[in-house]
Amino acid sequence: MCIASFVFGVSAQNTPPVKKTNVRPAVKPAAEPFEKAAVNTMAAQCVKFDTDAGVIEMELFPESAPESVRNFLNLVAIGALDTTTFSRVVPNFVIQGGDLYSREGKVSNEIGLRARKTIPDEPNKVLHERGILSMARSDEPNTATTNFFILVAAAAYLDGKFAAFGRVTKGMEVVDAINKTAVTDEKPERPVRIRKAIVAGCVAA
Repeated sequence: MCIASFVFGVSAQNTPPVKKTNVRPAVKPAAEPFEKAAVNTMAAQCVKFDTDAGVIEMELFPESAPESVRNFLNLVAIGALDTTTFSRVVPNFVIQGGDLYSREGKVSNEIGLRARKTIPDEPNKVLHERGILSMARSDEPNTATTNFFILVAAAAYLDGKFAAFGRVTKGMEVVDAINKTAVTDEKPERPVRIRKAIVAGCVAA
C-alpha cells in the first residue's frame, strides 16, 4: 500500500489536503529533433565529427536500425556529443565514444538524464566490418544508451547481436590514428576529443 496516500494515520475525511511548497514541478523532456522522423528522412542525414585528430564522416542505416540511428542523430543535433572523448580504445578492434560524462565542464542534469535513456536492441543483417558504427551495451538486453563504437577490423562474432547502424565514409585514417594511441587497460592515456559533432544532409560523392 502506498504510504503517500495517508497522512500518518489521520483520516483524510477530517483533514484538509496540505499543499507542499517545495515540490519540484514535473518537467516533461523537450522533444528531440528526430523524435518522430521517418526512415527516409533519417537516411538523408549524415554526421561529421570534428576531432582533435581530424575529421570523421559517417552515413547511417535507419532502414536496419531505426531507433539506434534516431538516438544517434538526436545526440548530435542537441549537442550532447560535443567535447566528449573516445574514452575506450581496443587496439586493432574498436574505438568507443558517446560517454556523455566525458564532456568538458560540469555535466548538467539534462545531460545526465539523457545519458541514462535506453533504446531497444536492434540486431540486424549489417555485417560488423571495418568502418562500421554499432551501439555499445552491457551484457543485459536493451541497455544501449549513448555509447557507440567504430570498428577498425572485422568482428563477425558481433553480427546479429549488436546494432550496426552506420559506416565511416571519410576519415578512416583518423579512426586508425585514434586506435593507435597509447592505452592502459583500454583507457587512452590522452583521449581524443570530439570538438564538434554535426548533422547535415548527405552530399552525393
